[in-house]
Amino acid sequence: MKTIPLLQEKDAQAAKCSAELVVDVHRKLTDYLRSGITLPEIDTFVANTLHKLKCKSAFLKYRIPGQPPFPSHSCISVNDCVVHGTHTMSLAPLQPGDIISIDIGVLHKGWIGDAAWTWAIEYASDENLRLMQAGKDSLAAGIAAMQPRRPLMDFAKAVQEVAEKQYGFHLIRGLGGHGYGKTLHAPPFVSNVVPSHPAEWPDAWRTFESGMLIAVEPMLSVGSSQIENKRGSWPIFSADHSISVHYEADVLIGDEGPIDLTEGLQDLPAIVGGD
Repeated sequence: MKTIPLLQEKDAQAAKCSAELVVDVHRKLTDYLRSGITLPEIDTFVANTLHKLKCKSAFLKYRIPGQPPFPSHSCISVNDCVVHGTHTMSLAPLQPGDIISIDIGVLHKGWIGDAAWTWAIEYASDENLRLMQAGKDSLAAGIAAMQPRRPLMDFAKAVQEVAEKQYGFHLIRGLGGHGYGKTLHAPPFVSNVVPSHPAEWPDAWRTFESGMLIAVEPMLSVGSSQIENKRGSWPIFSADHSISVHYEADVLIGDEGPIDLTEGLQDLPAIVGGD
């Protein structure tokens, strides 16, 4: 297994600063989002905001094997798009009732911040409100379970208990959280669901250790745990095209327990763009 990098105490403030910049961008998005604006306009707003905050997008031109460079400053996923939505995938303006998840990655003085949040535009159906609440509650439960010397599996157990057993929604299979720090992705992989066999998640029994920086991110949909993704294309959709949400937080494992470096996201409203 790959070595998991551990944060030195002297670097904790730098990691916290990058995480707080991500929260700041989300706060500004909360005031900006409304019906009638387009995905390119949103991405331009994110780019300009990052520039004003003296940081850069950690996503723009990011590459993974088999994919072209990521074309956007942020991941903008609307309705049935689970994650990795781009500003180029649609020119249609946002409509009242749309559900939008925006994932922000910043690079500031060599350190990454990476977190996502979901909003409804002007209003939300009862089902969509429950879905968003399930996402927030499952993330909070998962973070609380990230205790030093406990297995990574504890996070998945807590998230699955809330999202699927309590609320009855579907966690997306095959996607999950990850270590980060001076790089956007690092070990370990952190699944949102308990594996059905050991090979499905080899890191499941590794333990949370003081100094770990982990971006954890439940992704839920109303109707399916499976995804649809065209080869060579970044956006990932729910297989049945039902509404999806994405919540992601940056967590530092401390000696006494988890520290949510992006805890300010929890104060954001669920509905934006209204009168």
